[in-house]
Amino acid sequence: MPQKEKENIISQTVSNYGGKLMSFIRPKVKNTEDAEDILQEVWYQFSSLTNLSEIVNVGGWLYRVTSNKIIDKYRKKKTENLEDFVYEDEDGSFSIKDILLLDDSAGPDVKMFQDEIWKKLFEALEELPEKQKLVYMENELNDKTLQEIADEQGENIKTIISRKNYAVKHLRNRLRQLYEDLNN
Repeated sequence: MPQKEKENIISQTVSNYGGKLMSFIRPKVKNTEDAEDILQEVWYQFSSLTNLSEIVNVGGWLYRVTSNKIIDKYRKKKTENLEDFVYEDEDGSFSIKDILLLDDSAGPDVKMFQDEIWKKLFEALEELPEKQKLVYMENELNDKTLQEIADEQGENIKTIISRKNYAVKHLRNRLRQLYEDLNN
């Protein structure tokens, strides 16, 4: 593909999808700077492709890559709050946190398993009502206390605690399904 044609495709794609992708990213990350970083990574990956004209569904490709970049951002966050997600079986306990903290030297199977857990965690977060998701993400991923969240939202602390508890129950249930599926 000639360079000029590639530049036109990139320019048109940025124009068509830039605002939509930012609107997709922004509610899922801590701040605008993080959202801009993710979007920049998406555009860099898109512009690095040699076969731009072969992408059948550009929008689908962009949203998939963007979701993966957001998940990567979550991966970099602390995972100690995942202690809630420990399951017992006849061989002892299974901790999602332990698996997520394994390094890449653990092998490709573990990497695939980690990716699946992150994907399911992210999907489960998306299923939550907006207020529960917000409380969970602010507390667990952005390190805000429940009291800080209550103050920011002008809500009673008990309401915030309740939202967090509902979110944890939902996530625990969803990740338990993943655990059971993987062990059957």
